[in-house]
Amino acid sequence: MFSVPEDFATYTIARAGKEGREWIANLPALVARLCKQWNLVIEGATMHGGLSVTIPVHQHKRPCILKVGWVDSSTEHEALALKAWNGKGVVQLLDVEPAEGAMLLERLDSNRSLNAIPLEEALPIAGSLLRRLAIPAPAGFPHLKEVGLHIAETLPQRWEQCGQPLPRRLLDRACHLAGSLAPFADNLLVNYDLIFEDVLAGKREPWLVVDPKVVVGDPEYGVAQLLWVRLEAMQEGKGLATYFDTLVSSAQLDLELARLWTVVRCVDYWLWGLSVGLTEDPKRCKAITDWLI
Repeated sequence: MFSVPEDFATYTIARAGKEGREWIANLPALVARLCKQWNLVIEGATMHGGLSVTIPVHQHKRPCILKVGWVDSSTEHEALALKAWNGKGVVQLLDVEPAEGAMLLERLDSNRSLNAIPLEEALPIAGSLLRRLAIPAPAGFPHLKEVGLHIAETLPQRWEQCGQPLPRRLLDRACHLAGSLAPFADNLLVNYDLIFEDVLAGKREPWLVVDPKVVVGDPEYGVAQLLWVRLEAMQEGKGLATYFDTLVSSAQLDLELARLWTVVRCVDYWLWGLSVGLTEDPKRCKAITDWLI
């Protein structure tokens, strides 16, 4: 029997208000309907992130994961991306109900991720996956040409709204880079939210990616988040410069393009983080941009 985790419900309602409350109220019935539709038997405790629940199930004795999530601009292309990758470097998509934000996925080992692996080993794996997922993009995804221009246009207002928390020089640099790089962005599918904890141990392959967030463009756009999520460990280890070079090399990226997009990503995330009340991640973005600029 499925029940909505209390903290997930609280967070969803706080974030989405009345619409979130209605979605949470309807979630048990939706899960029950999906289990009947796909012949699923629930067999384990529900897990969740910020936007979705994942439920261990069996389908005709095959272990799977039923994932049901809140559909927004950051998640609406997940199933389409998984379909495009077809299990190569990513979790296998077995079935999907796009309108419901529901997917049936192969089950990976949620207790083993790259987050627990030393950086010297984890970074080359993450880099190789970033490159591997950078395939020619099919139609239907947002393009960095538009995303980058939107960033350039909106950063100044967001900077003002956050109380001008970073130097104007850095803001202007990020705006200029986003506006000048975006028109020349590549046409590759990029997981711009590839992080260590979203790379899980599998049976088909040693490591497989889950929870992608995608854009069409330069794979160099997908570097920054791999720096800020384990920044302190990098600083305490061989240093940011060494790990940055390792990541760029293992992903076969253009070093300068990776540096430039990382400036844009850090400023963008810095302001977003402040707008939602984050405290540590903006500091990490500052440390990275201090090193890059």
